[in-house]
Amino acid sequence: MAGKFFFIDTTKCTACRGCQVACQEWNKLPATPTKQRGTHQNPPTWNGVTYRVVRFAEHPSPINSMVWYFFTDACRHCLNPPCKQEADEMVKGAIVVDKNGAVIYTEKTKKLAKDLKMIQDACPWSVPQLDQRTGRLAKCHMCTDRVSAGLLPACVKACPTGALNFGDEPAIKKLAQERLAAAKKRFGQAQILDAGDVRALYLVTAEESMYSQTA
Repeated sequence: MAGKFFFIDTTKCTACRGCQVACQEWNKLPATPTKQRGTHQNPPTWNGVTYRVVRFAEHPSPINSMVWYFFTDACRHCLNPPCKQEADEMVKGAIVVDKNGAVIYTEKTKKLAKDLKMIQDACPWSVPQLDQRTGRLAKCHMCTDRVSAGLLPACVKACPTGALNFGDEPAIKKLAQERLAAAKKRFGQAQILDAGDVRALYLVTAEESMYSQTA
């Protein structure tokens, strides 16, 4: 399981979208035309040129009139990626895992464009998308170019509050447990999502469904 991990502390996220913008800029991705849909969340979700989306969810609250939940969402880099398992049955080498544990979509994913739905269905979060410009499948690649050069992923570098963290497994898991213990004192339902399955560890204070877009 050696490699790099993300730790995302949603209690520190202010939904500034710095991570979303940094991802777009570093990867030289074009903006997605959007429209007002009654939510601050834009674009609505991932697409072939948007790898990270900050989700805004608004819910009624018995204490206040409403409560916001913010969630910076991207590929979670599964320890045993089901998208890779699905792809391997069709095109070997289309999806690979690098030395840091990043799940990488290669040039060979062009051969999987027609099978996008199958790859999406294999992913628990339907992350994989088609980049219409290149014909390749696309998603977060853990900024493998930056990480290989000893730099932080662009999203983590841009985060001003400490919501996004990145590093070696022991340090990140230690930080996650420290933050979880602190969060439990304030939020009884605090938990780390899917801790044994993914490299992106999310600290949340409510059920994951509460972080979904409601508008």
